[in-house]
Amino acid sequence: MLSNQPQPPARSAEKTITQTEKLDHEDLLKIDRAVFACLLQRHFWDGNEYSAVFLRGDADEVAMLVKEFTNHIPPVKTLEHAELLPNRTPVDKDTNRPAMVLSVDVLDPVDGTAQAIGKWYGGGAVAGFYTFTLRRSGEEWLIESFK
Repeated sequence: MLSNQPQPPARSAEKTITQTEKLDHEDLLKIDRAVFACLLQRHFWDGNEYSAVFLRGDADEVAMLVKEFTNHIPPVKTLEHAELLPNRTPVDKDTNRPAMVLSVDVLDPVDGTAQAIGKWYGGGAVAGFYTFTLRRSGEEWLIESFK
């Protein structure tokens, strides 16, 4: 239906061009490390319900983080110590008690800013995520915000 009313001007066909970059393995590890470090400070396990926090990620990276967070309570462990069943609470094989699993998914950066999703899983009813925005600062990736 045509209208006699004035119409807003048509939008320009110009598009904003964004520059997507691919991350190398070292940058992925740096982003994972920043997000894991933040998640390990969030205290999802303060009720003493969980006997361990397992990290899902690159084996070398996880081994480094286990060493870095040796005094973390509950202890940070590699996934080989976890019993993982679909829709069930992860179990620490060493203690036979419930555990938490943390993981990170990283998206390719656009214009020097990367997005990452930091997830926690303690069973079907105890799961969630934060979305992180990170920016490169020299050789490192720093978290600008998360929600």
